[in-house]
Amino acid sequence: MAKALTIRTRREPGCVVVTIVGEVDIATVARLRERLSALAAGGVPLVADLDQVSFIDATGLGALAGAAREAAAQGASMYVVCARAQTRRLFRITGLTVRYLWPATWPRCSTR
Repeated sequence: MAKALTIRTRREPGCVVVTIVGEVDIATVARLRERLSALAAGGVPLVADLDQVSFIDATGLGALAGAAREAAAQGASMYVVCARAQTRRLFRITGLTVRYLWPATWPRCSTR
């Protein structure tokens, strides 16, 4: 049975942190896309924490890339944080590493 997708947000000084838990795939991506789009429209930098994502497919990567474009259009940025080797590898082989991935020991938003 697939893990349910949970999306939690918290505001920190200077950004919004979006913690994503579970599986991001074609069955769950619409919820993620909607939430990220709404947050990106706010013009505040976003940090997507994927440390608890057990699976992500191309639709999930597309949702993250789309939110990054939306944030940029509002003058903000989006970063992805993930220590999981499998997920980092997916970013690396798709060429998204440089644009979106921070190290696992990311600084809090207020220090950026």
